[in-house]
Amino acid sequence: MITSSTDITAEELKERLNKGETPIIIDVREDWEYQEANIAGAKNIPLGMLPQRMDDIEDYKDQEVIVQCRSGARSANAKAFLQQQGFSNVRNLLGGILAYNG
Repeated sequence: MITSSTDITAEELKERLNKGETPIIIDVREDWEYQEANIAGAKNIPLGMLPQRMDDIEDYKDQEVIVQCRSGARSANAKAFLQQQGFSNVRNLLGGILAYNG
């Protein structure tokens, strides 16, 4: 699989979490989707709410931020949006929660 240097695979993320790392993870799915299944510690900010919730994540601009959704499409949009807002290290979870739980 060819990945952009800024994206992250489910395997890579699991490995890091298993080592005790606590990356900043933003889950851009809707609340009900987040309730069904989520990655421990992920912040739930639905994609449509991201512009209004920038204050919540402003402190992470210069840190690694991992965005995830169901399959990777909405989080790709979130990644592009955050990069436009000046976030320097945004990574998309490839395949989303489906890949993570698969």
